[in-house]
Amino acid sequence: MDEELVALLSARCRRPRAVLGWNRSGDGYVLRSYVANCESCCAVNVSDGSTVQMERLSDCGLFQCAVPSEIGPFAHKFRLVRTGGSVCEDVDDPYAFPPFIGEFDMHVFPEGKWLGAHDFLGAHLRTVNGVAGVGFAVWAPAAMRVSVVGDFNGWDGRYLPMSPLGGSGLWELFVPNLSAGYLYKFELVDCGGNLQLRSDPWAVAYERAAEAASIIWCEDAYGWHDGGWMGQRVDQKPFRRAISIYEVHLDSWRRVPEEGGRPLTYREAAPLLANYCCDMGFTHVEFLPLAEFPFDGSWGYQCTGYFAPTARYGSPDDFKFLVDTLHQASIGVILDWVPSHFPKDRFALARFDGSCLYEYGDSRIGEHGQWGTLVFNYGRHEVANFLLCSAIAWCSRYHVDGFRVDAVAAMIYRSYGRESEEWIPNAYGGAENLEAMEFLKNFNGILHEKFPGILTVAEESTVFDGVTRPVEFGGLGFDFKWCMGWMHDTLDYFSKDPLFRGQSHHSLTFAMLYQYTEHFVLALSHDEVVHGKGSLLARMPSARMDWKCAMLRSLFGYMWLWPGKKSLFMGGEFGQHDEWCHFRSLDWHLLSHMNHSGLRRWVRDLNGLYRSLPWLGFYDDERQGFQWINPDDCASSVLTFLRRGDSGGDALLVVCNFSGVALRSHAVGVPEPGFWAEALNSDSLHYGGGGTGNCGGKNSEDVPCDGMGQRLSLFLPPHSCLVLRRMDQM
Repeated sequence: MDEELVALLSARCRRPRAVLGWNRSGDGYVLRSYVANCESCCAVNVSDGSTVQMERLSDCGLFQCAVPSEIGPFAHKFRLVRTGGSVCEDVDDPYAFPPFIGEFDMHVFPEGKWLGAHDFLGAHLRTVNGVAGVGFAVWAPAAMRVSVVGDFNGWDGRYLPMSPLGGSGLWELFVPNLSAGYLYKFELVDCGGNLQLRSDPWAVAYERAAEAASIIWCEDAYGWHDGGWMGQRVDQKPFRRAISIYEVHLDSWRRVPEEGGRPLTYREAAPLLANYCCDMGFTHVEFLPLAEFPFDGSWGYQCTGYFAPTARYGSPDDFKFLVDTLHQASIGVILDWVPSHFPKDRFALARFDGSCLYEYGDSRIGEHGQWGTLVFNYGRHEVANFLLCSAIAWCSRYHVDGFRVDAVAAMIYRSYGRESEEWIPNAYGGAENLEAMEFLKNFNGILHEKFPGILTVAEESTVFDGVTRPVEFGGLGFDFKWCMGWMHDTLDYFSKDPLFRGQSHHSLTFAMLYQYTEHFVLALSHDEVVHGKGSLLARMPSARMDWKCAMLRSLFGYMWLWPGKKSLFMGGEFGQHDEWCHFRSLDWHLLSHMNHSGLRRWVRDLNGLYRSLPWLGFYDDERQGFQWINPDDCASSVLTFLRRGDSGGDALLVVCNFSGVALRSHAVGVPEPGFWAEALNSDSLHYGGGGTGNCGGKNSEDVPCDGMGQRLSLFLPPHSCLVLRRMDQM
């Protein structure tokens, strides 16, 4: 037996098309098939139905027949008699079909410019030469052999070896007569000669298992009903509208106590979440990562399947139903997306073909020691292409409206989380990861071009300049950046005893010094209610629950009226008392208590005010939309400012008393005379407060105050936020 056949039988054949299917042999041709559980095989000429019996060359199912030049090669099928002789079937030959990946695609993939690669790599139902089947393709340039294995071939890597495509590093095989629903993986002999079994990095779906197999999925079966939403999204201008985001960890938002406390499925959560967000006035839902991931405790931030919704809550079509339902309720969908790092699980991306393929080879740049994860090699064009296609696929397949990109600081700084001897500088001696920065620019530029109206938000915790500056002006091109400084300073201030808050008054006013350097989202996120930090409510320094809730209402009032878009992690809106736990439901029973139900009504009404006055959202990012009244009243722990609109008359007066005492006849300057009505009062009985205030509003007095020509003498309840508007503006 010649060397090539020996390599095939020993599962070391790198070029199966040189052995299987039709090949030249002397003066004629030889046709070979390699099939499992087969007693006999003959070649059927599809043009006339004639058959040629094939000779068995090995017990494991290798057959061949030789024909003279004048007869072969002919279009053929194989007629198989399965072991035991009970089943006879005609099947197509996988090696009779040409590659389904074209020369141009093979050329642009190594350049990182194949933005439709996700429709070819992985496993996709397709029809080739009139025959239906599944096209498999994977990138593994250092592999010695790659095969498709699954429950359709007994997970045996000998039977469907894939063919390499030139020097692209791509391997492909069209398997005819295969349909959706089967499990599969790729079996590789890596560059070290080791046998590896890998999940498909480009898979559309995975099974729910410890080392998940991929699933062949029909991607076009779902019928969308969100055409209205998708049509109007194109014209949305994110900087000029109200954006209020409800951050959700789907596993623990709500559970089913009657069934052992299991999480909701995508389809069960869809109407509940849509109705809840509509009632609460949120404009968007942001999901903690829902791309497939193996470890529950990572909350999805250690992803192994960058193209597949996690199977924990249902199928890809079930996830589409969730997005579709939210869109029909006019709720946008933002996904947390993690291109910064990936886990070391050996069934997934880590050393995929035996080489450092997706990750950097040097651990000083290729690993995050504090997270125990690997860093994507952004300088390798195929890796950047992989990540770009992931984002594109979520937008095109699942209609998502944006991404909150996790750990941007860890991407753009080689030194992030490392001691001085643990990282290496870039080519210019700096700490910046220039390849990562280039990737982020391409990511933002391509997504905004392909999907007008899409939102990209950076979780970036440093003072890096230009995160939200357009790419053409030297920035990274994000729409928004989480305002981490505001979040940390604000929570630090509110965690202090009210008696001593005056000493930290600048913590609140300092944010205005950088407020307009970027486009900001004010976020109170999941990161602030874990790892011993306690819930937002628990961080309010009081032993009395009514005061805790009053303090949290004043915090939310300050947040919603401060310039910037809003984002709040689930449970904060009703005062979740315990620290967030990813494996149990929020404590919805707390809503039976007035303190908690009132707090939720307060958030709902803040959203209502924010959305009802379009100029609030319009001027979130414009200096002219904000004016201090008195930023320096640290003795009273009172903060007063105006939010302004595009006309001189559009204005909201915001007065926050962060002290624990009521202030009577507190003088506040106002720009115009008239009756200033209380649009919102956090101390209202409706919100669980004490019911004190200003009897609906106050007339201004013709007395200069705070640099203004008029004065209001207000009663300020303790731990309160008052929002007033001149009557003729209401």
